[in-house]
Amino acid sequence: MKRLVVLAMLLLGAGTLSAQQSFLDNQKMFPKVGEAYREKEELLKKEFEKKGLTYPAKYIFVRSFKLDSEMEVWVKNSVTDTFRLFKSYRVCTLSGKMGPKRKEGDRQVPEGFYYINDFNPNSNYHLSLGINYPNFSDRILSDPKKPGGEIYIHGDCITVGCIPLTNEFINEVYILAVNAKNAGQDFIPVHVFPVKFGNNRSMEYLGNFSLTDNSSKQFWTELKTAYDYFERHHRLPVVMVDDRGKYIM
Repeated sequence: MKRLVVLAMLLLGAGTLSAQQSFLDNQKMFPKVGEAYREKEELLKKEFEKKGLTYPAKYIFVRSFKLDSEMEVWVKNSVTDTFRLFKSYRVCTLSGKMGPKRKEGDRQVPEGFYYINDFNPNSNYHLSLGINYPNFSDRILSDPKKPGGEIYIHGDCITVGCIPLTNEFINEVYILAVNAKNAGQDFIPVHVFPVKFGNNRSMEYLGNFSLTDNSSKQFWTELKTAYDYFERHHRLPVVMVDDRGKYIM
Protein backbone atom coordinates (compact mmCIF):
# COMPACT_ATOMS: atom_id res chain seq x y z
CA MET A 1 0.00 0.00 0.00
CA LYS A 2 1.40 3.36 -1.00
CA ARG A 3 1.41 6.06 1.63
CA LEU A 4 1.46 9.73 1.10
CA VAL A 5 4.61 11.48 2.37
CA VAL A 6 4.70 14.90 0.80
CA LEU A 7 1.63 16.33 -0.84
CA ALA A 8 1.35 19.85 -2.06
CA MET A 9 -2.26 19.69 -0.88
CA LEU A 10 -1.07 19.49 2.71
CA LEU A 11 -0.19 23.14 2.30
CA LEU A 12 -3.85 24.03 1.96
CA GLY A 13 -4.90 23.51 5.57
CA ALA A 14 -6.29 26.67 7.15
CA GLY A 15 -7.82 27.48 10.50
CA THR A 16 -10.11 30.26 11.61
CA LEU A 17 -8.89 33.84 11.79
CA SER A 18 -8.91 33.76 15.57
CA ALA A 19 -6.84 30.57 15.61
CA GLN A 20 -4.35 32.13 13.20
CA GLN A 21 -4.00 35.21 15.35
CA SER A 22 -3.73 33.06 18.47
CA PHE A 23 -0.72 31.12 17.16
CA LEU A 24 1.21 34.26 16.20
CA ASP A 25 0.30 36.12 19.37
CA ASN A 26 1.15 33.14 21.55
CA GLN A 27 4.53 32.71 19.89
CA LYS A 28 5.37 36.39 20.38
CA MET A 29 4.75 35.98 24.11
CA PHE A 30 7.92 33.88 24.38
CA PRO A 31 10.93 36.15 25.01
CA LYS A 32 13.21 34.82 22.26
CA VAL A 33 10.45 34.92 19.64
CA GLY A 34 9.35 38.41 20.63
CA GLU A 35 12.95 39.60 20.43
CA ALA A 36 13.38 37.95 17.03
CA TYR A 37 10.37 39.83 15.68
CA ARG A 38 11.59 43.14 17.10
CA GLU A 39 15.05 42.68 15.60
CA LYS A 40 14.23 41.03 12.29
CA GLU A 41 10.71 41.74 11.04
CA GLU A 42 11.37 45.14 9.50
CA LEU A 43 14.53 43.83 7.86
CA LEU A 44 12.60 40.88 6.44
CA LYS A 45 9.93 43.22 5.08
CA LYS A 46 12.60 45.27 3.30
CA GLU A 47 14.25 42.16 1.84
CA PHE A 48 10.90 40.90 0.58
CA GLU A 49 10.14 44.28 -0.98
CA LYS A 50 13.57 44.46 -2.62
CA LYS A 51 12.97 41.06 -4.24
CA GLY A 52 9.43 41.92 -5.35
CA LEU A 53 7.85 39.54 -2.85
CA THR A 54 4.81 40.06 -0.62
CA TYR A 55 5.41 39.92 3.14
CA PRO A 56 4.50 37.88 5.08
CA ALA A 57 4.61 34.79 2.90
CA LYS A 58 1.58 32.56 3.37
CA TYR A 59 3.42 29.46 2.17
CA ILE A 60 7.07 28.53 2.59
CA PHE A 61 9.16 25.57 1.46
CA VAL A 62 12.56 24.65 2.89
CA ARG A 63 15.34 22.78 1.08
CA SER A 64 18.59 21.78 2.78
CA PHE A 65 21.76 20.45 1.15
CA LYS A 66 24.18 18.60 3.42
CA LEU A 67 27.48 18.68 1.52
CA ASP A 68 26.87 22.21 0.25
CA SER A 69 26.06 23.44 3.80
CA GLU A 70 23.14 25.43 2.47
CA MET A 71 19.46 25.82 3.34
CA GLU A 72 16.99 27.60 1.06
CA VAL A 73 13.65 29.17 1.92
CA TRP A 74 11.15 29.48 -0.94
CA VAL A 75 7.92 31.47 -0.63
CA LYS A 76 4.57 32.14 -2.27
CA ASN A 77 1.23 33.68 -1.31
CA SER A 78 -1.34 31.69 -3.26
CA VAL A 79 -1.94 27.99 -3.79
CA THR A 80 -1.79 28.53 -7.55
CA ASP A 81 1.49 30.49 -7.47
CA THR A 82 4.85 28.92 -8.12
CA PHE A 83 7.47 29.18 -5.40
CA ARG A 84 10.14 31.87 -5.56
CA LEU A 85 13.47 31.73 -3.77
CA PHE A 86 13.60 34.19 -0.90
CA LYS A 87 16.98 33.44 0.63
CA SER A 88 19.76 30.90 1.04
CA TYR A 89 21.20 30.42 4.52
CA ARG A 90 24.55 28.97 5.45
CA VAL A 91 24.32 25.78 7.53
CA CYS A 92 26.94 26.03 10.28
CA THR A 93 28.25 22.52 10.50
CA LEU A 94 27.47 18.90 9.61
CA SER A 95 27.61 15.71 11.61
CA GLY A 96 27.78 12.24 10.10
CA LYS A 97 28.24 11.70 6.37
CA MET A 98 26.31 11.48 3.13
CA GLY A 99 23.37 9.12 3.34
CA PRO A 100 20.10 8.85 5.27
CA LYS A 101 19.62 8.47 9.00
CA ARG A 102 18.89 4.85 9.86
CA LYS A 103 19.22 4.46 13.63
CA GLU A 104 19.45 6.29 16.91
CA GLY A 105 22.92 7.58 17.69
CA ASP A 106 24.34 7.35 14.16
CA ARG A 107 24.85 11.15 14.12
CA GLN A 108 23.33 11.28 10.65
CA VAL A 109 21.29 14.18 9.32
CA PRO A 110 18.19 12.62 7.70
CA GLU A 111 17.72 12.73 3.94
CA GLY A 112 14.28 12.68 2.40
CA PHE A 113 10.94 14.46 2.42
CA TYR A 114 9.63 15.90 5.65
CA TYR A 115 7.57 18.71 7.14
CA ILE A 116 7.84 20.93 10.20
CA ASN A 117 5.93 19.36 13.08
CA ASP A 118 7.11 21.38 16.07
CA PHE A 119 7.82 24.99 17.02
CA ASN A 120 10.04 25.24 20.10
CA PRO A 121 10.38 28.82 21.36
CA ASN A 122 12.16 27.59 24.51
CA SER A 123 14.78 25.49 22.76
CA ASN A 124 18.16 24.82 24.35
CA TYR A 125 19.50 25.79 20.92
CA HIS A 126 17.97 29.27 20.83
CA LEU A 127 14.90 28.56 18.63
CA SER A 128 14.10 25.33 16.85
CA LEU A 129 11.75 23.85 14.27
CA GLY A 130 11.19 20.10 14.44
CA ILE A 131 10.86 17.89 11.37
CA ASN A 132 8.84 14.68 11.27
CA TYR A 133 11.68 12.16 11.20
CA PRO A 134 11.11 9.23 11.04
CA ASN A 135 8.66 9.51 8.14
CA PHE A 136 6.91 6.52 6.50
CA SER A 137 9.98 5.60 4.46
CA ASP A 138 12.30 5.88 7.45
CA ARG A 139 10.05 3.66 9.55
CA ILE A 140 10.34 0.91 6.95
CA LEU A 141 14.06 1.22 6.24
CA SER A 142 15.47 2.26 9.63
CA ASP A 143 16.11 0.33 12.82
CA PRO A 144 12.61 -0.87 13.80
CA LYS A 145 13.18 -0.36 17.54
CA LYS A 146 15.45 2.69 17.67
CA PRO A 147 15.28 4.74 14.46
CA GLY A 148 16.12 7.93 16.37
CA GLY A 149 14.20 11.18 16.43
CA GLU A 150 14.08 14.76 17.67
CA ILE A 151 15.57 16.23 14.50
CA TYR A 152 15.42 20.02 14.37
CA ILE A 153 16.43 23.07 12.39
CA HIS A 154 17.88 25.14 15.21
CA GLY A 155 20.30 27.85 16.34
CA ASP A 156 23.53 27.91 18.36
CA CYS A 157 25.56 26.55 15.42
CA ILE A 158 26.16 23.04 16.86
CA THR A 159 24.69 19.70 15.86
CA VAL A 160 24.51 15.97 16.41
CA GLY A 161 22.32 15.05 13.46
CA CYS A 162 20.25 18.22 13.12
CA ILE A 163 20.40 21.24 10.78
CA PRO A 164 22.14 24.08 12.66
CA LEU A 165 22.06 27.76 11.77
CA THR A 166 23.41 30.85 13.49
CA ASN A 167 20.99 32.45 15.92
CA GLU A 168 20.62 35.37 13.53
CA PHE A 169 19.54 33.04 10.73
CA ILE A 170 17.22 30.85 12.80
CA ASN A 171 15.48 34.02 13.99
CA GLU A 172 14.56 34.78 10.37
CA VAL A 173 13.57 31.24 9.44
CA TYR A 174 11.51 30.87 12.62
CA ILE A 175 9.63 34.11 11.89
CA LEU A 176 8.91 32.98 8.32
CA ALA A 177 7.63 29.64 9.58
CA VAL A 178 5.47 31.22 12.30
CA ASN A 179 3.95 33.61 9.76
CA ALA A 180 3.17 30.77 7.35
CA LYS A 181 1.57 28.63 10.04
CA ASN A 182 -0.34 31.67 11.25
CA ALA A 183 -1.70 32.09 7.71
CA GLY A 184 -2.91 28.47 7.70
CA GLN A 185 0.02 26.41 6.37
CA ASP A 186 -0.13 23.50 8.79
CA PHE A 187 2.42 21.38 6.93
CA ILE A 188 5.58 23.27 5.95
CA PRO A 189 7.60 20.95 3.68
CA VAL A 190 11.30 20.37 4.32
CA HIS A 191 13.31 18.45 1.73
CA VAL A 192 16.77 17.34 2.83
CA PHE A 193 19.24 16.31 0.11
CA PRO A 194 22.81 14.99 0.35
CA VAL A 195 23.98 17.57 -2.20
CA LYS A 196 22.71 20.30 -4.45
CA PHE A 197 22.13 18.13 -7.50
CA GLY A 198 22.67 21.09 -9.84
CA ASN A 199 26.21 21.60 -8.49
CA ASN A 200 28.66 19.67 -10.68
CA ARG A 201 31.37 19.45 -8.04
CA SER A 202 28.91 18.16 -5.45
CA MET A 203 27.57 15.61 -7.92
CA GLU A 204 31.10 14.45 -8.68
CA TYR A 205 31.71 13.92 -4.99
CA LEU A 206 28.45 12.02 -4.62
CA GLY A 207 29.33 9.82 -7.58
CA ASN A 208 32.46 8.66 -5.78
CA PHE A 209 30.63 8.00 -2.52
CA SER A 210 28.67 4.87 -1.66
CA LEU A 211 26.78 3.75 1.40
CA THR A 212 27.84 0.60 3.22
CA ASP A 213 24.68 -1.20 2.10
CA ASN A 214 25.30 -0.28 -1.57
CA SER A 215 21.85 1.31 -1.80
CA SER A 216 23.09 4.86 -2.31
CA LYS A 217 22.63 5.10 -6.08
CA GLN A 218 18.96 4.08 -6.03
CA PHE A 219 18.12 6.15 -2.95
CA TRP A 220 19.73 9.31 -4.29
CA THR A 221 18.09 8.78 -7.68
CA GLU A 222 14.73 8.87 -5.90
CA LEU A 223 15.67 12.13 -4.19
CA LYS A 224 17.03 13.65 -7.39
CA THR A 225 13.78 12.96 -9.24
CA ALA A 226 11.90 15.18 -6.80
CA TYR A 227 14.66 17.79 -6.86
CA ASP A 228 14.58 17.94 -10.66
CA TYR A 229 10.80 18.29 -10.70
CA PHE A 230 10.91 21.28 -8.41
CA GLU A 231 13.76 22.84 -10.38
CA ARG A 232 11.70 22.61 -13.56
CA HIS A 233 8.33 23.72 -12.20
CA HIS A 234 8.94 25.50 -8.87
CA ARG A 235 6.03 23.47 -7.56
CA LEU A 236 6.16 20.72 -4.97
CA PRO A 237 6.16 17.19 -6.34
CA VAL A 238 3.74 14.60 -4.99
CA VAL A 239 5.96 11.99 -3.33
CA MET A 240 4.67 8.62 -2.19
CA VAL A 241 6.24 5.69 -0.34
CA ASP A 242 5.75 2.08 -1.41
CA ASP A 243 5.78 -1.03 0.80
CA ARG A 244 9.56 -1.28 0.56
CA GLY A 245 10.12 2.29 1.73
CA LYS A 246 11.01 3.57 -1.73
CA TYR A 247 10.11 7.13 -2.68
CA ILE A 248 8.08 7.32 -5.87
CA MET A 249 6.55 10.18 -7.85
